[in-house]
Parts: sequence; C-alpha cells; structure tokens
Amino acid sequence: MRFLTADYLFPLYMEPLKQGVLQISEKGEVISIFKDRKAVSKKKLEFFDGILCPGFVNAHCHLELSHLFGNISRGKGLLSFIASIKKRSEYDKQDILESIESAEKQMIKNGIVGVGDICNTPDTLYQKQKRNLQYYNFIEVFGVRDKNANQIIFDAKDLRSQFRVKGQKSTISPHSPYSVPKKLMQEIIRNFDSEDELLAIHIQESDQENYLFENKSGDFFSWLKSVHASSSIWESRHKSADILKVLANQKLLLVHNTFAKKEDISSNYYCTCPKANLYIENKVPDYSIFNVEKLCVGTDSLASNDSLSILDELKIIKENSSFDLNTLLKIGSKNGAEALGFNQLGTFEKGKIPGVNLVSGLSNIEVIA
Repeated sequence: MRFLTADYLFPLYMEPLKQGVLQISEKGEVISIFKDRKAVSKKKLEFFDGILCPGFVNAHCHLELSHLFGNISRGKGLLSFIASIKKRSEYDKQDILESIESAEKQMIKNGIVGVGDICNTPDTLYQKQKRNLQYYNFIEVFGVRDKNANQIIFDAKDLRSQFRVKGQKSTISPHSPYSVPKKLMQEIIRNFDSEDELLAIHIQESDQENYLFENKSGDFFSWLKSVHASSSIWESRHKSADILKVLANQKLLLVHNTFAKKEDISSNYYCTCPKANLYIENKVPDYSIFNVEKLCVGTDSLASNDSLSILDELKIIKENSSFDLNTLLKIGSKNGAEALGFNQLGTFEKGKIPGVNLVSGLSNIEVIA
C-alpha cells in the first residue's frame, strides 16, 4: 500500500486538493483519497514536489508512422503532407518496427497510459500485444472512387480481424469527409458491429477542406478532380460538418478541428492535436468554441510532431486558451478516457488503475505509478 502526496492532488472527478493524499495498492489501484495529510501517519507518506494527476490519454496518434520522424517538411500544408505520407512504405520493415517500439517507450516515459491509434497496416500489432499501454485501434478507411468501395471494406475487415484476434479493441473508421465517398461511408456504417464503440474521423484540418464543400472549388477540389474522385464526396454536402448527419447514430471522436467554427460544434467528442496543427498548417483551433467536458488531446504522429507528449500539447493549448490547470488536465486525461471507453483510466476514482503522474514546474513529468 502506498500513500502519495504532493503540493496539489488533481483527482479530475472532484476539485483539486491542496496537499491531498492518494492511497493506491501495489498494483496501482486507487483505494482512497484523503483531503488532509493529517489523516495519514507521516511515516507512511511519500512526499513529492509538484502536482499528482492521473496518467495521460493520447486520444489521437498514428504510431505506425513513427519511422517518418524528421522526414516531412514543416508548414507545407495538408495536401503536401498527405503526398509525403504516401512514401511511408519505402522504408525497411525492421526500421519501422523499431521506430514503433521506440515511440511507445517515449509515450510511456511521458506518462501516457492510453492511446487512440489510427491503423492502416498491422505494423503496430506486435508491439501492442505486449499490452504496455491500452489502445483503441481505428482501422482507417479512405478511397475516393466508389468503384473501389467493396475491396476497401474487405481489406479493412481483414485488418480489423487481425487486431481483434489479438485482443485489441478495433473499429473501422472513415479518414475524413473529403476522402470517403457516399458508397464507402455507407459500407463503414453497415460494418459497425456489437464490438464497436466509437468512430474517429479527421475533420476541418485544413481551410481548403471547408472551401471544397462550401464553394465546390479550390485546392482540394482540383486534387480530387485530378484523381477522378467520385462527385458524391462534395455534391451532397455544403460544409465539412455535414458529415455528422450521415454518422448521427454513432459515438464520434472528431479529430483536429483546426478550422472548425462555433456553429459546427455538436455534442460529440472533439480532439485537437495542437503541435501537429502548427507543424502542418501553422494554426491551432479556436479553443473558446469547444465544450471543455468533451475536448480531448492527441499528439498525432512523429511524422508531424517532434515529441509524443501530452504535457507538451497542453502547454500549447494553455498559450491559446483561458483554460485553468484543472480543465487542461481533464483534457489530457479524463476526457480522452471517457471518449475511448477506457473505464479504468482518467481519474483517481476508487477502483480505477489510472497511473499516477508527477508534474513539476509544468515542464517536467515523472511516472510515479
């Protein structure tokens, strides 16, 4: 049994406690919280300088792209980034696997305990079988031509099965409103089954995405025309957020939202990846438009970031919002756990095993349990 105390304890389901005490088992299960150090023998207390909070949840990551670290230029825009990502398979398989293992170790060191991870390949499966972290795997589907829909779904179901057989929670999910035509989206929804809990989708990551649907022209429109995309992608939608009408019956995690507008915000969960947004588009969302109880944070990939650290992401949000520390920590832990269905993570509620992070000076982090 351990009794942990610091300058402040942030349980995230109740108000922060000055000099509060967290009682956990040797396995890290929360036993109790004491509002006053005097309630526990001083001999039993472990004292720390800083704040104690639950382990972080990285609500959006592309772990399989870790080998692209440092290989994609900053600030070139989303279409340029997508073109660079297409070269992902040109690398040695062993280098890819080693980069995945290294990236996971980095997340663990940075106090991350749960991850919402985008998967286009089975490359991360070997590492995830070690169960060092809890993952929700989103089998990402895209293909701009209707005629390819059946084969794309067949391949996605096969990949989903590979993850599920290994005990990994996995759901087929659309990449974005501009990369999934009507027929393919219908197939995605039709294959949402009893094991699925959540769909994730990239949305409003670029101003050109909004421009495509609002004006039926622009860079995205020209690109889609050049690859002979199905016109059903843009014909029936007047704005990017119209995709929510199609996905209305599912629990959703909307990712990036860099160019989201207040009138677009729904009751769904939202995830922002500020460092990646700056890396690709040199812009972050307007944080004042979000419901802070439904706002999560992710790192995106090492293809679009120089670290996999939720604390680093929260610093950027802090600089661009009026959120207090308790709210920021909820964004970094509680909200992501709720969105991804990680019931044992996110708060210091009795019976949970959420991990314990020590944050000192809001710049350093140490994993305590």
